[in-house]
Amino acid sequence: MQKQFSDLGLATPVLKAITELKIVIPTEIQVQTIPLLLANKHDLVGIAKTGTGKTAAFGLPILQLIDTSVAAIQAVILVPTRELGHQIFKNLEDFAKYIPQVSIAATCGGIPIKPQIERLTLPTHIVVATPGRLIDLIQRNAINLKETRFLVLDEADEMVTILKESLDEIVAQLPSSHKTFLFSATMPGTIKQLIQNYLNKNVVQVSANMETIGNQGIDHQYIVVDPIEKLDVLMHFLNSKEGERGIIFCKTKAAVNKLAKNLAINRFSSGALHGSLSQGIRDRIMEQFREGHINILVATDLAARGIDVKEILYVVNYHLPDVYEAYVHRSGRTARAGAKGLALTVLQQEEVVEIADFEKELGIKFFPFAKPNKASIEENNTFLWAKQIFKTKPNHEVAAELKEKIKTVFHHLTKDELIEKLIANQVLQTKNEAQQKLEKPIKKLKK
Repeated sequence: MQKQFSDLGLATPVLKAITELKIVIPTEIQVQTIPLLLANKHDLVGIAKTGTGKTAAFGLPILQLIDTSVAAIQAVILVPTRELGHQIFKNLEDFAKYIPQVSIAATCGGIPIKPQIERLTLPTHIVVATPGRLIDLIQRNAINLKETRFLVLDEADEMVTILKESLDEIVAQLPSSHKTFLFSATMPGTIKQLIQNYLNKNVVQVSANMETIGNQGIDHQYIVVDPIEKLDVLMHFLNSKEGERGIIFCKTKAAVNKLAKNLAINRFSSGALHGSLSQGIRDRIMEQFREGHINILVATDLAARGIDVKEILYVVNYHLPDVYEAYVHRSGRTARAGAKGLALTVLQQEEVVEIADFEKELGIKFFPFAKPNKASIEENNTFLWAKQIFKTKPNHEVAAELKEKIKTVFHHLTKDELIEKLIANQVLQTKNEAQQKLEKPIKKLKK
């Protein structure tokens, strides 16, 4: 018989809040973790894929373990990015709806520190922080962790480098009796080293099976393209998903900017997200995406952390990630909370051999995605051209005399006849451009 949240030892106020949030059936990581954390006897390592409810797995028991009669920070949750910190802060506030005496603060980088320092002068029980900002607060003597009982390292595999540099300074501020809970989607050697260095030797490790609510719904597919047709194939795919929300992942900031520019030219509702953008711009783009004002995000891996939007129906790996962990985090942006989703990876022929390694390492199966034929791509490009014309604003600086001359050229044509001629002209121009592209390499060879 499937376990319920009420079977895990959670108190009535917490159960009431999650029931209202329609969080009904616990995931495997939640079933394994919540009773252990409530027992409060051991350090814990939780391994589970993105989208399996890790925030609730540690957030619900920590909320219940807070002693509200003590006006001190009792739990610190470290996260790799401000976006993820904001998401966890919001989740915790929702979970704590019926225990309002629990006070939660977010102290993440990328925004002014002064308001955060002022916030910490008020009674605070839980702090959600990025490591760099927490170190800054410690060095300014703006935060007191002397009574902190719980340290959570969430998405630890995404902040290994900074943790190696800063964890000593953070742990030095905590009482020796504190418990550490480390959560990660993967277990690379660097994480094992962190566990050995910072967690108790009697640490309990739990691993959720890949077949979880958060991952059953992902359809992993790949499509093989030539470099010259890569953008056209992507545009064809995006047109087939018009009105649906998705994320396209690129390896570099430059690639994100280039692709986002091409999407804008072709009138796709999209926004770019990477680390070089100011925090204000990133926040605005994320808000537009969450509110449904834009449908497509083009992002680097780190910039997209903390995107917990249930309606993301597809993820596109425009570039194959370098590490398996990145694929887990990317694909985990879709199929949230039991929904279905597609993770499509765009490959060049020489990359196809790598699919077998991803399947073996991650325990998943990739299936080929049918590539559109040449005629279908040409039709799609013509349709995109039509959208560009439709959405182009009139140029009022064109001389009236010239406009009248052009009108006399077309005045005897019906609307349908004009459209037929425009389409024929566009198709001919597209074929000529394609021919020129093919001829360029030939000319180089002759030289």
